[in-house]
Amino acid sequence: MNITQENRQWLDDFKLSHPLVIAGPCSAETEEQVLKIARELKDSDVSVFRAGIWKPRTRPGGFEGVGEIGLKWLQKAKAETGLLMATEVANATHVKLAIEHDIDVLWIGARTTVNPFAVQELADALAGTDKIVLVKNPVNPDLALWIGGVERLYNAGIKKLGVIHRGFSTYEKTKYRNIPEWQLAIELQSRFPDLPLICDPSHITGRRDMIQEVSQQALDLNYDGLIIETHIDPDNAWSDAAQQVTPTVLKQIFEDLKVKKISTEDDDFNTKMIKLRANIDIADSKLLELLGNRMKVAEQIGALKKEKNVAVLQNKRWNEILGRMILDGEEKGLSEEFILRIFKAIHQESISHQEKVINAKA
Repeated sequence: MNITQENRQWLDDFKLSHPLVIAGPCSAETEEQVLKIARELKDSDVSVFRAGIWKPRTRPGGFEGVGEIGLKWLQKAKAETGLLMATEVANATHVKLAIEHDIDVLWIGARTTVNPFAVQELADALAGTDKIVLVKNPVNPDLALWIGGVERLYNAGIKKLGVIHRGFSTYEKTKYRNIPEWQLAIELQSRFPDLPLICDPSHITGRRDMIQEVSQQALDLNYDGLIIETHIDPDNAWSDAAQQVTPTVLKQIFEDLKVKKISTEDDDFNTKMIKLRANIDIADSKLLELLGNRMKVAEQIGALKKEKNVAVLQNKRWNEILGRMILDGEEKGLSEEFILRIFKAIHQESISHQEKVINAKA
């Protein structure tokens, strides 16, 4: 796959002085709702209005979208506001109907990207189209599967391509609805620098109060745009209420976001530096999360020791850990001195956590 400037020309044609913004409700609910939100977004940084027409739900029984009638509402919103229209497609019938209703941007959802058969069906249905087609990352953190989805569309002759990073599902409970795994998106960006990369902070966070933070992080990583779920009455939305913001809040987010400016004449240097520093920030955040999880395990160990009246300090176990970490560290280019300092500090913090559990009054 040879992604070139041609494949991002659609983005350059917007001639924006800011990152691309796609916004609108998770789901089109009524004609009035669609038009009201579109009117609110008309005179803002939003270039593309999004709304789900067909909603793939994890389990049956949930709201699965209004269907074809919603496409007519999008047509009306487009005629009135001039905004381009975007919706998700999951099969060939969706593609046919979306094209018939002159939808400008089609995206392939995370649950579809994970299925190569489904992506190929969409690629065949879209073959030769001049529509903009965006591919969300698969629900699982599989970069090859994500790239494979783009390749199927590229091989079908689709020129206007891009990807959406919406995070990855996990059993582990974190502050995110879908863990970002930023390094995967960064790797995709490194391999295909001309492929537009758009962040979906709504699905990454699952919480409206975190939209600003994750949007800024994406811009710091030189993403090309954002897709943010926006509803006139988020608390009463028919789907994903917790992660949607009002048009007013969205506009404030635009005001508060800081697009990094190049501070020297060497643009290439500055772009690389921003990415590298952002990688450091991501790694540091992961380190803190791992250390926090480690201390929770230490507290569980402390509770077990308390129950069985076992001493906190276990020198044999500690020496085994230290010896193993020194050897593992050397293989990773880390000095013995550094490993000793780090793990002695971790060990001391673990002992402190265990002692608090053991000394706590029942």
